[in-house]
Parts: sequence; C-alpha cells; structure tokens
Amino acid sequence: MIPNYTPTNFIRNIIEEDLKSNKNGGRVHTRFPPEPNGYLHIGHAKSICLNFGLAAEYGGLCNLRFDDTNPSKEDVEYVESIRADVRWLGFDWQDREYYASDYFDRLYEYAVQLIKADKAYVCDLSADEIREYRGTLTEPGKDSPYRTRSVEENLDLFERMKAGEFPDGARTLRAKIDMASPNLNMRDPVMYRILPASHHRTGDKWCIYPTYDFAHGQSDSIEGITHSICTLEFEDHRPLYDWFLDELNIFHPQQIEFARLNLTYTVLSKRRLLALVEEGHVGGWDDPRMPTLAGIRRRGYTPEAIRNFCERIGVAKRNSTVDIAMLEHCLREDLNKRAPRFMAVLRPLRVVIDNYPENRVEELEAVNNPEDPGMGTRKIPFSRVLYIDREDFREDPPKEFFRLAPGSEVRLRYAYIIKCADVVKDAKTGEVSEIRCTYDPDTRSGSAKSSRKVKATIHWVSAVHSIEAEVRPYDHLFLKPDPDDVEEGADWRSNLNPHSLETLKSCRLEPNLAGATPGMRCQFERLGYFCVDPDTSEGKLVFNRTVTLRDPWAKIEKGQKKG
Repeated sequence: MIPNYTPTNFIRNIIEEDLKSNKNGGRVHTRFPPEPNGYLHIGHAKSICLNFGLAAEYGGLCNLRFDDTNPSKEDVEYVESIRADVRWLGFDWQDREYYASDYFDRLYEYAVQLIKADKAYVCDLSADEIREYRGTLTEPGKDSPYRTRSVEENLDLFERMKAGEFPDGARTLRAKIDMASPNLNMRDPVMYRILPASHHRTGDKWCIYPTYDFAHGQSDSIEGITHSICTLEFEDHRPLYDWFLDELNIFHPQQIEFARLNLTYTVLSKRRLLALVEEGHVGGWDDPRMPTLAGIRRRGYTPEAIRNFCERIGVAKRNSTVDIAMLEHCLREDLNKRAPRFMAVLRPLRVVIDNYPENRVEELEAVNNPEDPGMGTRKIPFSRVLYIDREDFREDPPKEFFRLAPGSEVRLRYAYIIKCADVVKDAKTGEVSEIRCTYDPDTRSGSAKSSRKVKATIHWVSAVHSIEAEVRPYDHLFLKPDPDDVEEGADWRSNLNPHSLETLKSCRLEPNLAGATPGMRCQFERLGYFCVDPDTSEGKLVFNRTVTLRDPWAKIEKGQKKG
C-alpha cells in the first residue's frame, strides 16, 4: 500500500497552484530518471516515493526512464536491478518504461537544429583544454578558437563525427552560449562527445552520444513531463535545460529541485559505492551493509518501512543529514507488528539442570507476537540440557548484573526459575564450559504457582532439539556519523568499520525455525530483528541481523512530543 502524502510541502503547493490555473491542461506527469550505471540506494527511494507518490495523489502518471547516455558505464544488470527495486518499493510504471536511447535520433535532429541556428559548434579542444578555457568562479572563460566555424562546416563535421571518421575524444559538439556567464554550466557546455562504445540497447549504431545535460530536458519534453523533480545539485543546471528547450522551441516542463537525502554512518555517492564494491570492502552491491535498496532488502528491511521513512523526513529545499536511527526506528515500528518471535542463542553456553528428569521433554507454549494475538502461539521443547547466551552469565558479576551468576536465580522465558549451583571450566583454557543448575518445579510460566518473582528473564533453547545456524550481526559500515570526518591526509575509507561484519558459526535456534526460507523476517527475543539470507541452502541456515531492539530515536521522538 502506497502511503498517503498528507503533510504539505513546497512541491505539492506548486502542483496545486498549477492545477488551479489549469496549467498543462490539469495534467500531472512526473518521472523517475535513473542512470543505469549502478544500483539504486536509499537516497533514490526518496525520489521514487516522491515522484510516484505525487502522481498517484493527483491522479497523474509517472514514467520510469533510464537516462542511458554513457554506454561505457552502463549495464543491463543495473537496468534489471532498478526495475526490481522500484517494484519492491510498491510502485508500478505500467507500460511507461522509456530510455533516453529511445530518443537518440530525435536528439541528433535537435543538435542539428541548434547548429543551423548557429547555437552550437564542433570544437577540437581536448577535455583538458576545455576545462582550461572554461575559467573559474571568479574569472570568465575564453572562447574556443573553433567557436567561429561556419554553420556549413559545423554541419559537415558533426555528420562526420556521427559517421565515425574521428577517434575518441578528438572532437565535441558544444552549445554556443556565453563564456563569461557567472554560471559555469552556461559556458559553452558539451552536447555530444565521440565515444566508440557498444550500447546495451542500440548496439554499435552510434559512436557519438549526447551528454546527460543535453538529453535530460529534451527527454522530459518528449514525454510530456509536467513537473521535472530533481535534487538540488541540478539547480545550477536548470538555466541550461531552459536554454535548450527555449532555443529548440519545444514543450517546456517545469523543473523543481528538492534536497537529496543524506544519512549518518553512510555514503550515498555512486562513485563511492562502486569503490566499496570494486575494492572488496563489501561483498557486492547487495551486501547487507550497503545502503543500496538491494542491500537493505537482503538485510531484511521492508518496503513499508522505507516508504514510511521517506514520508516522515519530508521534502525540503535545503540539504541536511538525517540520523540513521530514524530509519531504524521506522523499521522497528513495522517489524514489531508483523515479525513472529523466536528464541535463538548466538553464543551458546551449556546449562544442565541437575534436578530435572533426564528423559523428560515438556512442550511449553510461547506467544508468536504479543502485538498481534491473531498470530497465535507455538510449542517449544524444554529438556534437562539447555543453551543460554554466554553474555547472560557472569562468574564474577558487577553490582547491577541481574542475570545468571553463581548462587543467583533467573527465569527462563516461558519456563521455570533456575538457580546456578556450580560452574564447570575447560581444563586448558579456564573458560566456563558448562553451568550446573537446579530448577523450581512450582515456577513454570502460566501455572498457578508461578507468582514468585526474580529480577531477570533470559532466553534459551533445548540443546538436543535446537538447530544450528550461522548468524551475521551486522553493524554500521562506518565508524563515524560523517564518513568524511577524517584526519589530514586520510579519506573516507579510513572510517570504514573493521567490525561491521561478524560471522557467528555455531548459533542455536529453537526447532520451529527449521525450514525457514530466504527473505523470512523474525525477531530473536531480546536480540533484535533478523532475516534469512539468500546464502541459506539445504543443511545451512543463515540469518542476517536486520536491526537491534535498541531504539534511541523512539526516546527522542517521545521527548519531542512531550515538549
């Protein structure tokens, strides 16, 4: 279900004013225009939700358009991943899947039209020379020595560029605007470059390709887009897009810029994400530590949580950074309602209950989700030998430690109160290898005699009935909220968290999790929310930690409401 975008924002206000004045005949037509040169990330989710959400709210349409103008960096893999991500978020572009490459012939004609109007010329300067001639923010650029070529010569050279007569980088087609403009984007920008690369859709038909800046606005125009919604980095490009549309005298969409999403402990630059993959810092684009939609989907995030997060952060005109705790809070809110509960022991410590009958097995009743009584209950086996988490025992506990320790008592979740009577240690390492306990048979949970209280309840699994699993309790990929907060001479990589991936090989889970399949989400009681990883296979069960149970954002939000 797509969320209802009830909070107003400046983009909604613009659209509503356009509808009142019957601008564009009352149409609302948006688009989501990714470049197929990488996987989508959480920042793209904000744009997807905004474009598709606004179109749905106002009875309009939203296109999915791939701006595929640079075949040297694009791949069908990225196209397929983008389609999957948009669908996963809950949006449907129906039959409106388009590509900038659909318009290559038309864009070429537009370029010829500008040449004929003496608004574009073929330039022989190299890329480095173009940068040198461009000037700076405080100094104007200088004209290319090829700027005064005749229309006839430019038409001839551009046709020969298309025919493949010149090598890569030998010539470009540039717009003839103003080399003294205070906006550097208006200083005769490149419209076409020679790029002898095979395109994933057009093959080897073209050896010249339009730049993103030349193709973007015209593609919007061809599709009849009414509201071209972009992030703020395109604000300085808007005068250029307007210039092209006006000079070509074609339909003129309205471009509106909003602040992109920045998130703590995260990088959202495609260049950096690609570096993480290519340099082996992560296992791929879908590594659960990555902020890609493929990565967070694999980690166990739900589309509902992502949509709710995008709605809550809203739409602003100024860039800011959102605390990742807010994203995690939205996820917990969603999973708390839908995720079944199970017990799992990640770092097993053997417990033997000496006064419990050796061959006895009880079936105890456990609640599947206290937030949803309709999810019912399940049976979990209880026996003489159990596993508890090693962190729930201390041989020499600090003052405020209320879990199991020599001579102390705890309640086992859904079961009995036990008391630690003795500790067995490994003869070689001195590490505690087993705890000998006794239990109080009158304290079974739910029984009439179970009113005796203790200060702590811990989780457990029956040793003989439990199943083995590998669990990956992921942490943030970066050590600091701002990965660019580095010492002199270092770069953002120096803040990579060396402990972001931990693999626990011999975890023990309650038997109800046998047969769990990839994508299943659940809560391990007291430990957090987890998801079955695609690495799971017959005889090997793998879980990713999706998010912990700690929720600092809930406390912040509660305090704000009180204030």
